[in-house]
Amino acid sequence: MLESLAALAGSPWIYAVVGLSVLLDVFLPVLPSGVLVITAATAAAAGSTAGSAAVAGAAGAADTVQREVPSLLVLVLCAATASVLGDLVAYRLARRGGDRFDRAIARSRRLTRAQERLGTALSKGGGALVVIARFAPAGRSVVSFGAGSAHRRVGEFLPWSALAGTAWACYSVGLGYFGGQWLGAGWVGAAVSVLALFAAGLLAAYVMRRPALTRSAA
Repeated sequence: MLESLAALAGSPWIYAVVGLSVLLDVFLPVLPSGVLVITAATAAAAGSTAGSAAVAGAAGAADTVQREVPSLLVLVLCAATASVLGDLVAYRLARRGGDRFDRAIARSRRLTRAQERLGTALSKGGGALVVIARFAPAGRSVVSFGAGSAHRRVGEFLPWSALAGTAWACYSVGLGYFGGQWLGAGWVGAAVSVLALFAAGLLAAYVMRRPALTRSAA
């Protein structure tokens, strides 16, 4: 997988694949969108390292830096934008789902509890739950659908969704890139970065289960 992404690192297709995976992740949480973002960033680190060695001799280090930054910035923007768009689609679907969707929410204790806590947090001006949930497994889905089914105003939800998507994208891209720089652009660097992403997800899931979160988000 790393070799395939390395070949696509200089092509716009890598951003399309990442964006589509992140957008659909809200509906299919089993999609490894985080792993894909990290692997793409690791491939970018490998490409920038190889490019630095080749370009430095001909054009100097300053030109090399200019070649490295845009790909990483576009990757972050692509992942963050796709995250927000996916959240909004899920939010709109849940908001317009009517009684049938409300009944589906009511059958799930987890969704019902998350909906209540999210509504309380947003109504009191806090959105820490939205940001934390972005890192937890399936937490993005629970929060986005919960906000829509609870008919929260889009102005309450969207800013926190944007912050959550940006934070997650920066964290994932940073893990992949610096992991590739420090540990090498092979499977070891990618594996360590993925483990760090999963560790953040487990921590976020633990925090979400704490009843005190709703009070501290106010």
